[in-house]
Amino acid sequence: MQLMSNPRILLKDKRARPFFGMHPWVYAGAIAAVEGEPKDGDVVDLMSHVGAFVARGLYNSQSKIRVRLYAWDEQQPLDADFFRRQLASAIRLRRDILKLPGACRLVFSEADGLSGLVVEQFERWLVVQFTSLALALRREIFADLLTELLHPNGIYLRTERGIGQLEGLELQDGPLRGDAPGLLTMEENGLRFHVNLTEGQKTGYYLDQRDNRQAVARLAVGRRMLDAFCYSGGFSLHAARAGATSVLAVDSSEPALQLARANAELNGLTNVTFEKSDVFDQLDRLVAAGERFGVIVLDPPKFARSKSAVEEAMRGYRRLLVQALKALESDGILVMCCCSGLIERQMLHDLLALEASQVRRPLQILESRGAAPDHPMSAMCPETNYLKCVICRVG
Repeated sequence: MQLMSNPRILLKDKRARPFFGMHPWVYAGAIAAVEGEPKDGDVVDLMSHVGAFVARGLYNSQSKIRVRLYAWDEQQPLDADFFRRQLASAIRLRRDILKLPGACRLVFSEADGLSGLVVEQFERWLVVQFTSLALALRREIFADLLTELLHPNGIYLRTERGIGQLEGLELQDGPLRGDAPGLLTMEENGLRFHVNLTEGQKTGYYLDQRDNRQAVARLAVGRRMLDAFCYSGGFSLHAARAGATSVLAVDSSEPALQLARANAELNGLTNVTFEKSDVFDQLDRLVAAGERFGVIVLDPPKFARSKSAVEEAMRGYRRLLVQALKALESDGILVMCCCSGLIERQMLHDLLALEASQVRRPLQILESRGAAPDHPMSAMCPETNYLKCVICRVG
């Protein structure tokens, strides 16, 4: 029986407090010893240095996160019934409490007690992403449970770049249930968007910025806007519909721009110009040409995927910010986004203050926003507060 014979992971002295506090990640450096011979993906019990039960989790010798924790009740097995309850709770939040229509994130990993699993719904399709080897090994169980709970047309697996190196996990994109979907159409805030689940970035669309797009659109009325790293046009189209005089949307990906152009046409919006370019180079050219904008949105991809990359990432944000400040009109609106959980919110605030002061431009933070509510933050795992969207007025 699982409850009687799980291998045990013994913590070092004075290392148990975060896990009694229900933080789900046990790094290798916190572990004193492994009792038994757990295979990657096996259930293990986490014990304090004096042998007291702390929590139950899943083991992976290939990951820096050696154990991911899921249950703090010693009598709770990590079986299909447990995962069904966790999934049902996550779905209940979106459907019954938040009452979100259509497209949304149904499961957000640690924030929903399912570390290493993301599930998003687009129309009647589900997209799943595993960032944990142990849960990926149980993907058939999760596919069955999601089918039982939601009855989707199909379930499509997407893999995150770099996960093989981080978790020792080799997965290929493809259908888990049903056939691969074609191009879907979803609605967000009254706008329609084409979504490519099989070839688009991440899981097909960045649902986490849903509410931020509306917030920025309200400030774009009557202004010229630059949308840097526009992807499929989320910020651009919201601003264009709200009444921006014109929008220049820039991205280096031609497939993303093709999708963005199709989305503009789908919504009958003609005041958006899409341009394929490296954003850093394009900002340099716009500044050199003396171009000015009333709103600039900087929404780059994740620059920091590891702690060792944070310093270089901050240099990238700084370079973007320096040029954006040069291209922003007086009393302009600057929107600085960061999707890396390793970059703390205060770091971004400090960077904004530093660079604005360097050019003697007063900067007011109007809002420091996060992800939409279907991406909740776990109070026990602050790393789930990953998205920063800082909206500023610059004098």
